[in-house]
Amino acid sequence: MNKLWEILVPASNGKQNFPFEHHKAWDDFVKSLSGGLTILKTGKGYWFDPDGKEYKDRIIPVRISCDEDIIHKIIDFTINHYEQEAVMCYLVSEHVIIKHKNEIR
Repeated sequence: MNKLWEILVPASNGKQNFPFEHHKAWDDFVKSLSGGLTILKTGKGYWFDPDGKEYKDRIIPVRISCDEDIIHKIIDFTINHYEQEAVMCYLVSEHVIIKHKNEIR
């Protein structure tokens, strides 16, 4: 069953800004698994790793409707694709309705 997830994708990682093509490759991967995504406005993130090292990142919140198995594949791909120590993802809603025009009653 599909749920609505939000994942925080890095726009930069303190060392580099990721180019458009890098983000597009991520978008294409996510679309191939989930069928779509919604990209929200960029924000700032600060967090500490288990050793106390502080990270400052610009992040892009992205919403995705998919099941839990697929979101784990997306999280794993995100960690590898952006060379991250960690990626945050959380459940927005357990109830998702996607209605197509030809389904109008």
